[in-house]
Amino acid sequence: MLFDTFGREIYYLRISVTDRCNFRCTYCMPSDGVEFKRHDQILRYEDIANIAREAGTIGFYKIRLTGGEPLVKKNIEHCVALIKATDYYRDICMTTNGSLLTYDKAVALKIAGLDRITISLDTLDSETFTRITRGGIITDVIRGIDAAQSAGFANTKINMVITPETTRDEIEKMRLFCQSKGAKLQLIDQFSLSDRDDVSMNETIAQRPPKCCNCNRIRITADGFVKSCLFSDNEEKIDLDDIAGSLRRAIRNKPENGVACSTRSMSQIGG
Repeated sequence: MLFDTFGREIYYLRISVTDRCNFRCTYCMPSDGVEFKRHDQILRYEDIANIAREAGTIGFYKIRLTGGEPLVKKNIEHCVALIKATDYYRDICMTTNGSLLTYDKAVALKIAGLDRITISLDTLDSETFTRITRGGIITDVIRGIDAAQSAGFANTKINMVITPETTRDEIEKMRLFCQSKGAKLQLIDQFSLSDRDDVSMNETIAQRPPKCCNCNRIRITADGFVKSCLFSDNEEKIDLDDIAGSLRRAIRNKPENGVACSTRSMSQIGG
């Protein structure tokens, strides 16, 4: 088991496989966009598998693939299979916006070893959805949710970001929708990376982001930097020749409480 200097067990590794996304969500990406990394600056699947393997040897046992949007990556199921082959993980998950999740892709991911899927859906109103995502089509996401269900994925979660405009009625409609799809609703408080104190407006109903005292995760960005805290500028380029050492340093340097991150947008860190 791995513990940081404040006694928190660290066992959850979140790896961003790409900084690219087919949506431009208002709370994730600046209106003028971001400069995407070149292909040669992004971790290869083999690098991700090596990171997962070394992380497993020192005590990580839950892993999540994020983006950007992981399904924009070609043959992402191959990455899942490489992680599965390490045989260290009790739970291999993926967060996706669901718009590219066809039935065939869902089946391929399940065969490869993916255990669970989390799909982002902030509203059931099609016009509001298109506005939030800057062009997304809600029916594509609903088809993705159905594809996950048809492929046999259990314990699927739906992430709903709660904004100041979100009403209790909208949340209840989403809850009923999730029940009809056999999914669990997870409410996420809209927040700004520039101020951890912003995470407070809906703390009575939102489950995410977690309180600092309960944080159990380390993040790897798509361009290969280790971040021990979402609300911190602290990061270190992962040493692919000493992956375990890089992860141990990140755990050792993990702050007790997050303050702010000013160097990256959410899409450049990973969900």
